[in-house]
Amino acid sequence: MSALERLAVAIAARRGGDAEASWTAKLLAAGPEKCAEKFGEEAVEAIIEAVKGDAARLTAEAADVIYHLLVMCAARDVSLDDILAELSRREGQSGIAEKAAR
Repeated sequence: MSALERLAVAIAARRGGDAEASWTAKLLAAGPEKCAEKFGEEAVEAIIEAVKGDAARLTAEAADVIYHLLVMCAARDVSLDDILAELSRREGQSGIAEKAAR
């Protein structure tokens, strides 16, 4: 199991957990809107680090973005498996063609 898969499992396991003991449980208890807000904040922080050019800080912020993306998706019952299936569906397709097909 990859680190990403383990993270998705941990997020699912914390749903409905003690919000005082788990940041993930606290976010999920706050609802999808709060999860989306936090994801947006983390995405902006990653953008800032990308512009600055600090690879170590960008790496840390990218990890935060991935975590918060999975929490946001979990809040709407979208699983990592769902996301991976969509990526597989798009595999081998031109990004330009994929976007035009939407």
